[in-house]
Amino acid sequence: MKTYSFIEKTVNALSGNHSGDYPSIPLHERRMPSAEIMNEIIELIRSALFPGYFGSPLVNEVSLTYHNGVEIEKIYNLLFQQIYDSLFYHNRSANADSEQIRKEARRLAQQFIERLPEIKKMLSTDVKAIFDSDPAAKSYGEVIFCYPAARAITNYRIAHELYKLQIPLLPRIITELAHGQTGIDIHPGAQIGRYFSIDHGTGVVIGETTIIGEHVTLYQGVTLGAKNITLNLDADGQHLNTPRHPILEDNVTVYSNSSILGRITIGHGTIIGGNIWLTYSVPPNSRILQTRAVSLDLTDGAGI
Repeated sequence: MKTYSFIEKTVNALSGNHSGDYPSIPLHERRMPSAEIMNEIIELIRSALFPGYFGSPLVNEVSLTYHNGVEIEKIYNLLFQQIYDSLFYHNRSANADSEQIRKEARRLAQQFIERLPEIKKMLSTDVKAIFDSDPAAKSYGEVIFCYPAARAITNYRIAHELYKLQIPLLPRIITELAHGQTGIDIHPGAQIGRYFSIDHGTGVVIGETTIIGEHVTLYQGVTLGAKNITLNLDADGQHLNTPRHPILEDNVTVYSNSSILGRITIGHGTIIGGNIWLTYSVPPNSRILQTRAVSLDLTDGAGI
């Protein structure tokens, strides 16, 4: 077989050690979790949480227990392996005890499975909140089956439970799957209370240390972010999870394209209007709105 010199040159360059001024990313030799399998797990969980809407269309009250038994067993077996891979990936020791990691993965998978009923309860409040906040919604079923917010919040609720179990990598995979599917970016570390609603949703960003109370509604383009990108690192060069995102108390509404930045508190019952840039705390029952429109004469390009 003829070997083309440019192919050989490129292969050698990609396979050799990096040099120069750019960062060198070491070869990763350990098995990693699979985003494809995690997506399969999420769809199985979605089917178990919302039977009839996802998964088999033939499920009914008679077959529901059997259906859930099959789904939960599949979820457990697939999730155990993914947790094992994530723990092995995260363990930096070359002499890691694979059998001990396997036992830990089984324990964590079981703990997660036992939390599924609570996840379903939380999601039922979210579905009601989305339905109640949108006059265009005709039924809970429409919200569950069609609304991107329901999909993104479901992924978040699942990921958050894995996050609380301190399982590496998998929570972020799950929320990034929803991010790609819906345009809604919720970090699995965020703490979000019951009856959470996102209307439309595209462009919503919720940062890692955000705390959201109950009965909170966000509209499209809302950012709950950090005020700056200053990095706090520990002695090993790892990021410190310092509180840097907002706290939204109960019954807060944030309208489209507003950015709330930094560790500030938005008091309960507050309404944040659209296109607001907010970096300071506000007391309960506040109304933060644009005071007036600004008119510019842009005739023939003037003012640009």
